[in-house]
Amino acid sequence: METTDLIENYVSNYFTIKSVYREPKSFYFVVYEYNREKFLQLVGDLDKIGYLPFIDEFEDNYKISIANKPESGESKVHLNIFLFLVTIVTTISAGYLFRGSIIEGIAFSIAIIAIVGAHETAHFFAAKKHHVKATLPYFVPAPTLIGTFGAVINVKSAIPDKNALFDLGVSGPIVGFIVTIPVLIIGIFLSTVAPLQPNTMTFYPPLLMQIIMYFISPQIPPGYELFVHPVAFAGWVGIIITMLNLMPVAVLDGGHISRSIFNMKIHQYVSIIGIIVTVLLGWYAMAILMAVFILFMAKTHPGALDNVSKLSRNRKIIAILTLAIFILCLTPAPLAF
Repeated sequence: METTDLIENYVSNYFTIKSVYREPKSFYFVVYEYNREKFLQLVGDLDKIGYLPFIDEFEDNYKISIANKPESGESKVHLNIFLFLVTIVTTISAGYLFRGSIIEGIAFSIAIIAIVGAHETAHFFAAKKHHVKATLPYFVPAPTLIGTFGAVINVKSAIPDKNALFDLGVSGPIVGFIVTIPVLIIGIFLSTVAPLQPNTMTFYPPLLMQIIMYFISPQIPPGYELFVHPVAFAGWVGIIITMLNLMPVAVLDGGHISRSIFNMKIHQYVSIIGIIVTVLLGWYAMAILMAVFILFMAKTHPGALDNVSKLSRNRKIIAILTLAIFILCLTPAPLAF
């Protein structure tokens, strides 16, 4: 029996097939009904022969698309540890160059690693909650202004449903945002007022930072500016990380959230809007990366295996709160004078 016939046999065990489409780059079934439990059984059957089914609404029926199950190698914990140690060095160096003090360099490193690490660790535990295989965070050291390109986890298995997809997307930004708040408070408290200097970079504080500064920042007379402490700078970076990750584009965290709420077509439109917003805010390099990712790498977001199941009521409430977080973090790119 050919593989396609075997797959059709599995599908027909659980669903009444209306039509079958075998195309060079697409293999899918149109079925009459949706049943969550039957679909989960189908997932288990196809997993055994190396395939994954994705179910979506399709006109008045349902579409079950078939994809190859991606291979997943073993996690390399020694690499996680090595990259983490190198990132400590590069972020301390970045903090030292920012103010010329090794103590403040260490403080910056602790702050930025806490924000980035909390963000990615939250993704890891969200994946674990939904029995999705994922690696521990890989920190990415880099010779940049902040000493790192952040961190990532590698998701090694399919995401089962919309609730799981939403949780994986929203967990990192929310936890990272929560950690960013005390970092900002401590950093602004440690910052000092100094005369305006020529040829300096001007940061536009986002709404969250403005609120915190309103309560704890010292008075800034005309001709002076707040000389931010490296920890405050780390907090500002944390806001940027949260904002850019919440852009509802492709497979960014915000893209996961968007795809859990909208169908594939609407998600594509929302992704374009996210890129436009990124451009308007002046984050051109990030906007280019987003556009390249959509156009050449991940043209569509497949969503979860089960894209028919509904998002829970509590998650819809969290989605509104996440939108509020996004607004609090909206930040234009800094300008150099």
